[in-house]
Amino acid sequence: MEVGKMTVSINKAINTQEVAVKEKHARTCILGTHHEKGAQTFWSVVNRLPLSSNAVLCWKFCHVFHKLLRDGHPNVLKDSVRNKNELSDMSRMWGHLSEGYGQLCSIYLKLLRTKMEFHTKNPRFPGNLQMSDRQLDEAGENDVNNFFQLTVEMFDYLECELNLFQTVFSSLDMSRSVSVTAAGQCRLAPLIPVILDCSHLYDYTVKLLFKLHSCLPADTLQGHRDRFLEQFRKLKDLFYRSSNLQYFKRLIQIPQLPENPPNFLRASALSEHISPVVVIPAEASSPDSEPTADLVDMDPASQQSLFDNKFDDIFGSSFSNDPFNFNSQNGMNKDDKDRLIEQLYREISALKEELENFKAESHRLGVQLRGRISEREAELAEQLHLKQQALDESDFLRTELEELKKQREDTEKAQRSLTEIERRAQANEQRYTKLKEKYSELVQNHADLLRKNAEVTKQVTVARQAQGDVEREKKELEDSFQRVSEQAQRKTQEQAEVLETLKRELTASKQELQALQSTVQSSLQSEAECSSRTAGLEQERDSLVTALAALQAELQHLKAARDSERESSSQRLETLQTQLGEKESREQALQQRLLDEQFALLQCTVWEAEQMVQDSLNRLEDPTHISCTSSADYLLCRALAASDCIERLQGAHGTYLSNRADVSSLLPCVALFAHLISDTILQGSATAHMAPMDPADLLSETCKQCGSEALRYLGALKDEASLARADCTAVRNCLSRISTIGEELRPKGLDVEQDELGDLVDKEMAATSAAIETAAARIEDMLSKARAGDTGAKLEVNERILGSCTDLMQAIQVLVLASKDLQREIVESGRGAASPKEFYARNSRWTEGLISASKAVGWGATVMVDAADLVVQGQGKFEELMVCSHEIAASTAQLVAASKVKADKDSANLARLQQASRGVNQATARVVASTKSAKSQIEEKDTMDFSSMTLTQIKRQEMDSQVRVLELENQLQRERQKLGELRKKHYKLAGVAEGWDEDAAE
Repeated sequence: MEVGKMTVSINKAINTQEVAVKEKHARTCILGTHHEKGAQTFWSVVNRLPLSSNAVLCWKFCHVFHKLLRDGHPNVLKDSVRNKNELSDMSRMWGHLSEGYGQLCSIYLKLLRTKMEFHTKNPRFPGNLQMSDRQLDEAGENDVNNFFQLTVEMFDYLECELNLFQTVFSSLDMSRSVSVTAAGQCRLAPLIPVILDCSHLYDYTVKLLFKLHSCLPADTLQGHRDRFLEQFRKLKDLFYRSSNLQYFKRLIQIPQLPENPPNFLRASALSEHISPVVVIPAEASSPDSEPTADLVDMDPASQQSLFDNKFDDIFGSSFSNDPFNFNSQNGMNKDDKDRLIEQLYREISALKEELENFKAESHRLGVQLRGRISEREAELAEQLHLKQQALDESDFLRTELEELKKQREDTEKAQRSLTEIERRAQANEQRYTKLKEKYSELVQNHADLLRKNAEVTKQVTVARQAQGDVEREKKELEDSFQRVSEQAQRKTQEQAEVLETLKRELTASKQELQALQSTVQSSLQSEAECSSRTAGLEQERDSLVTALAALQAELQHLKAARDSERESSSQRLETLQTQLGEKESREQALQQRLLDEQFALLQCTVWEAEQMVQDSLNRLEDPTHISCTSSADYLLCRALAASDCIERLQGAHGTYLSNRADVSSLLPCVALFAHLISDTILQGSATAHMAPMDPADLLSETCKQCGSEALRYLGALKDEASLARADCTAVRNCLSRISTIGEELRPKGLDVEQDELGDLVDKEMAATSAAIETAAARIEDMLSKARAGDTGAKLEVNERILGSCTDLMQAIQVLVLASKDLQREIVESGRGAASPKEFYARNSRWTEGLISASKAVGWGATVMVDAADLVVQGQGKFEELMVCSHEIAASTAQLVAASKVKADKDSANLARLQQASRGVNQATARVVASTKSAKSQIEEKDTMDFSSMTLTQIKRQEMDSQVRVLELENQLQRERQKLGELRKKHYKLAGVAEGWDEDAAE
């Protein structure tokens, strides 16, 4: 694929028109990524698009990029990771817009970033998220921590998907038919890949939660269950709303989630889980599909059919069917007939020549027109591309022009500012000159002052040292005096006053004397204090010596106790070690004894199994066994059960090899294996007694070989040397051969006489038409009676139900007529020179399918009318009517499938049949919807009033309700099992009746 073609497709897919992305352009982009093994061309084109300025353009880019991540080459993810930051910035930018596509683009970009991060962290998951259960287990590497983290990441991923889902629906006006408008389809189209992702994420989340609940406590996973319940409700509501939109009905079949979420606290609920499957019909036409055929493109078969129809219109259908029957023409002799025949031959030859010329001319004109159309489409695409580029360049130039205008204005402002700055700079220069002169003077003065300051600093330092000495002495004297004055203040206050008076009058010598006396007194006091402190310290020393002696004595005592305790501990440790050794030896002996006993038990069981298998082989040679007979179906059932038992036996064998101490799982499997193998051998021999000679001999030999292989396998299990190498593959192969022979011996379906098939088809189609007409008449009669006898809400409900049933019957009538026309066309085009009966006989399988489908449609219509009659009378159930509607839809689908098997895909009758089938499906949906609405309307009347009940009565009612719930759950389980068995039986009976077992060569 050329790069230019992919570039054109990308530009066509991602444009500013508010319409959905065309599927063919998106498919071309996907194929381009596989061709170049990456997304380099895609990103090179997208980076030139103005995604930040046009919301619709960004929205369609997200849609195309999502498709590439899902279905494109795996390297698309690697090439796109480098643009993850740009997508995040763009998401934040669009998030500021609250209207239009702004919020949609922001949430979609966030979803794409989450998808890339998820697949980067989990490379085992493909882009489309399609994985098997085994691959899902491998993704978690059998580690519960990995499964726990993977579940959290899936929750985050699904949360982004649901946010986009809800945002799209909230942005649409659901009161109008938005799904049929171009703008509505533009917003709804990206939800198709979102639905596909959600279905897979929901399925994997359910399976992972069941796996986590089997490994972790329920309380630990409470948060997971709450989050899953919230997302389950949202997803169920969104799936239901999406399935009702007309846009999705013809593009995708959306699954419906169960009524209640799975119960993860019950492990068996995993078997009830049904994975939601999203179906995209093969014949579904996308909204961008274009007509591909016109009158010029008619194939020769269609033109011949058109010519035949025109010939019938001119000469009459009876004449065209038998052109040589002139007996009905009165008054015409033999010569006139010959001349007329020759004239007609000449006219037919001339018409054939004209027809050939017309075909050749039409083909030539068609080729020319298709070539011109292709050229015009290419030119139109190129012109649109050039136009779009011109518009983008115009927008870019307009943006640049505005920026240049702003730059010019800024330049003018800067020029004016520069002039003002230069003027100020000159004034500042003058002031700087003056300041510089003054600064020089100041520097000189500062140097002088520094020199003077150095001299003064030296003098001040000397003075400060002297002053410091004086201040220290003065402070010492003041402290001594303060202590003395504080001690004597209380006793000698009067003397202090006199002392202060004398102190002012005394000379300096007296002051010095007083200071010396004060110093002597303070020294004496300090000496007294020191002597008293020394005495206290001596006393404290004596007490410490005494305490130290006591501590040393206690330490000696503790050392002696420690040594004795150590000796006793070592003795006890030696005793315990001896006891531990004896215990370990006893445990080993017991373990070996247990293993021996387990293996002896296995040997006994295997011996019994060998006896059972050998007894069945011996009975094959017993003459009394010849009278025993059996059917091939029962033989197949026994062989299938034996094959399943072999699978379980292999699993139990592996479990026993990993843990020889537990043989509980292997013993019942060995006993069941022997029983089923013996039963299969006996039933195979009994079936051979009723079979032809060659298949009987082959079946008998295969049964004997199966018994021998089973004995060899059991012998390997009994021997400890060969236990690990025991393999039952040979037994499985023998069972497969027995099943193959049994399939060949199964009775074939009962064939209808070949001559009766044609008449039977016409009879069944006529009977179906009659049944439908009778049903429509009965519905009209019921509607008249309801209008005459009912009033109010009951009349409204009955009219709604019967009206939808009438529409369904009319749609079925249209379908049956279209099926008849298509059937007639198939017979006429395929029988050749044979008669219709011979055609039906030659295609008996197809004919039987038509007959079966016709019977089902007529029966379904009759049953639905009966159900509707009972519902209108108040004696029936709404569920019966809904089931009948679904059954009619399935029967009509069977009729359509049986009719279109041999039809030409370009047939107009086939198109009408498919259109009629869609009409039946829509009418069936309306019947179900009206029935549900009527049921809810009637159920709303049954209000529950508990206001007058006491606490005891309410408790009693609650217990009764719980009992009723349990009974209904058990009944539901039994009915489901019954339904499964009925479907199996119906399938077997249908196979016998229609000959499904016949060879494909028929």
